[in-house]
Amino acid sequence: MATLPIDTAKYTGIICAVPPAPRLVNRESGQVRVDRDTGKTLYQVGLCLMAGTSADVVNVSVPGEPSGVQVGTPVTVRDLVAVPWENEGRHGIAYRAAEIRPLHAASAAKGAGQ
Repeated sequence: MATLPIDTAKYTGIICAVPPAPRLVNRESGQVRVDRDTGKTLYQVGLCLMAGTSADVVNVSVPGEPSGVQVGTPVTVRDLVAVPWENEGRHGIAYRAAEIRPLHAASAAKGAGQ
C-alpha cells in the first residue's frame, strides 16, 4: 500500500471541522477500529485544509484520541499522508496522520523545548 506524504506547511490554515470520534469496525456492535502499529483506538477527525482562496474538508484517521481538538480549533498535523485504496470496484483516498493537536499546544511545546 503506497502512501503519499502531504506537506502541511503549504496550507494557510488547518481547522477542526468535525470533532474526533472513534472509528468503528461494526456499527451494530460498537466495536472500535484499532491501529495495527500502536494498538490505540483509531479516531476520525474532519479537518478543513485551507490554501489561499480554497478549502477542503477531509476525514483524517489518527491513533489515540486527539486531546483538546474541538470544532473551530486551529490544529497542527504531524505526518499527514494520503493512502489510495480500492475494494470491490470502489476506490478512493484515505487520510492518516501520526498526530493531531491544537495549534496553541504545539506552539507551547516548542517554546518549552527551547
